[in-house]
Amino acid sequence: MSLRLYDTAARAVREFVPLEPGRASLYLCGATVQAAPHVGHIRSGVCFDVLTRWLVARGYAVTFCRNVTDIDDKILAKAALEGRPWWAVTAHYEREFAWAYDVLGCLPPTVEPRATGHVPEMIELMDTLIAGGHAYPVDGDVYFDVSSYPAYGALSGQRPDQMQPAADSEGDTRKRDPRDFALWKAAKPGEPSWPTPWGRGRPGWHLECSAMAGKYLGPSFDIHGGGLDLVFPHHENEIAQSRSAGGEFARYWVHNAWVTTSGEKMSKSLGNSLLVREVVKRVRPVELRYYLTAAHYRSMIEFSFEALEETAVGYRRIEGFLARARERLAPGEVTGADLSSARPPEFDAAMDDDLGVPQALAVVHETVRQGNAALAAGELAAVRRAYAQVLAMTDVLGVNPYAAPWDERSALDGAATGRWRTIVDDLVAARIAERAAARAAKDFAAADRIRDALREAGIDLVDEPDGTRWTLAEPS
Repeated sequence: MSLRLYDTAARAVREFVPLEPGRASLYLCGATVQAAPHVGHIRSGVCFDVLTRWLVARGYAVTFCRNVTDIDDKILAKAALEGRPWWAVTAHYEREFAWAYDVLGCLPPTVEPRATGHVPEMIELMDTLIAGGHAYPVDGDVYFDVSSYPAYGALSGQRPDQMQPAADSEGDTRKRDPRDFALWKAAKPGEPSWPTPWGRGRPGWHLECSAMAGKYLGPSFDIHGGGLDLVFPHHENEIAQSRSAGGEFARYWVHNAWVTTSGEKMSKSLGNSLLVREVVKRVRPVELRYYLTAAHYRSMIEFSFEALEETAVGYRRIEGFLARARERLAPGEVTGADLSSARPPEFDAAMDDDLGVPQALAVVHETVRQGNAALAAGELAAVRRAYAQVLAMTDVLGVNPYAAPWDERSALDGAATGRWRTIVDDLVAARIAERAAARAAKDFAAADRIRDALREAGIDLVDEPDGTRWTLAEPS
């Protein structure tokens, strides 16, 4: 079975057939670095990290380009508000996004270009569009002529005669058509600018991505990704300018849905944003990633800490099984698991079906159930198989507790594995030994006090024929 993805342009699930066999090229619209990322921002990074991981697991050599928009109207407005240079604002918030991607376990892209580093490519693209009759300069501004591209509106399913004026230059009477959008904006006093044949200025938002995608992935590439809110006008405009310049541009358009709060898209303008840096003070980063991954990428997520906690309980069950299995297996069986061939075929089928993570997680949890049953029955061959399968599946989803970054992050950063898990194991083991000694002495009141104290600390004890194990308690 081959990978199939929902293509926004086709409005259908299509079989993924790359331009070049064995290779996949992916462009993702990354951050506009004018504020710290909230959970809604970072969902896109997590969703396309899963896609990248799955492409790699399927044997593709992936070229992943995720851009940084480091110049636009919002950035200049934020610089004025904060009273510092625009470049200081972008540098600060670019680091915030990099931290958020990293703390949620997103693999680094192959290349992460900044818009300001690609002005020559933008000038070349504009020159091509003007020469072909698709763009025109006016007093230092350069506009794309929407009427010159007959397919305009096809991606978003809109009719051009029903479209509103372009928001980036609304009210500009110098334009041939109110729908024409800005490729280049003439310099204003005090704003950053770059020299062009049409005067000094700065790039329009849509032009940036076409130029960067073209440089790193070529005039035609496989997948263009981004949030659902980018379909129009951003991606619509990218298609128009790139195809008017002669390239096929992206062959598949993949969009993730929003994170909402109270039914509305999470955004700063609504005042309902939840910054990643604040959320991971309340939950472990791996649990936030699991929560964002567990829903299908095309489904809206109505964010709440209650829903996050409920989802995290499922992840803790996965962790609990893996920890117990490691205790029972020989060291070589723990470190030598072959993840490349361990995934159940049902998991692969779910992931191939438009990244069906909810169905894939159902396979994970069924495997955990079977593994726990094998542990209780002492069937180590079945334990070994389930352990390898769960590791392989969680590895694809980026939530393998024994893979980076989760195995190295300290308890202060929220992880419960690695060095701090060992410390907790030792401390709890000591309390379990005290309880066992109390029970052997028939001091059941003392044994119950130890059990209750651990339960109060969030740890449940489970008595089994071959001893007592512990697991994280589920919330009451």
